[in-house]
Amino acid sequence: MTLALFYKLLAMVAVVGLGWAVGRLRWLGDEQADPARVLANAAFFIFAPALLFRTTARIDLGALPWHMLAAYFIPVVAIMLAVWAWQRWRREAEGLPVAAPATRAITVSFGNSVQIGIPLAAALFGEAGLGLHLTLVSLHALVLLSMLTLLVEADLALARAREGSATQGRASLWRLLRGTLRNTIVHPVVLPVLLGLAWNVTGWPIPDAMDEVLKLLGAAVVPLCLTLIGMSLAYLGLPRPLHHAVSLTLLKMLAQPLLVWLAGRYVFGLSGLPLNVCVMMAALPVGSNALLFAQRYRAQEAETTAAIVLSTLSLVAAVPLWLWVLTP
Repeated sequence: MTLALFYKLLAMVAVVGLGWAVGRLRWLGDEQADPARVLANAAFFIFAPALLFRTTARIDLGALPWHMLAAYFIPVVAIMLAVWAWQRWRREAEGLPVAAPATRAITVSFGNSVQIGIPLAAALFGEAGLGLHLTLVSLHALVLLSMLTLLVEADLALARAREGSATQGRASLWRLLRGTLRNTIVHPVVLPVLLGLAWNVTGWPIPDAMDEVLKLLGAAVVPLCLTLIGMSLAYLGLPRPLHHAVSLTLLKMLAQPLLVWLAGRYVFGLSGLPLNVCVMMAALPVGSNALLFAQRYRAQEAETTAAIVLSTLSLVAAVPLWLWVLTP
């Protein structure tokens, strides 16, 4: 591990620790005031949409390496859907909330591609590798968050339909589909992505004044999310038992990069730098957006927090392991 990456990890731990101290000392209020959820809503409804819009509006769609993107996103989406489907089948038996399957699916699939991923790619692969990594990052939230939002909103709509007294048949099915579609599109993750893509297609540059506002708002996402992880630890503690968080961590740090390596090498024929970047991207620890998602839908918050902490700590062992696997 390089010194630059170590300092990045140390800074993240320090900010998480600050959030834990703020929560432990109740500087922003106690659990009844629920300051962590207030801050999470601010991140979800104000800061993250600005970041997502600005990112998607600036993507160079014509220059994207679609072969490499397929090699990464197809196996990642596959494991995400597999976890969602398995957890959905097991949800009632475990007495979990309706949104739990999608929350566990995002925990397994969504990596910390910015705070840790960018310095890691730069340290390991240089400027060329960083460019490929940023290409994956540009579609990371667009693909995964959009799909997971659709899945969780569909689950919630089905649950409401089962509990309600709406008449059965084609009319009720249409209402269900219409409500799911509306909640998916008019959403603080999906809507700014769609608007950003629409702006991108026009070819217009973002006006400088508007770009400065978006950049300022987007810059708040990373420190706010790290602070929220610490506050969630202080308010919620670690779940007991820890085996679900450990299982999610193992899936994220071992199973997902293994699947990407196999698919990239033997299905899509990747080798060298593109394959290395894809595998290391898949081996990143759980991203803080997973906690925002869990808090948004009030499902598995303590478990997601624990998985973020455990997977981040395990990066020290995961990086040498996957570099050894990737060595010719």
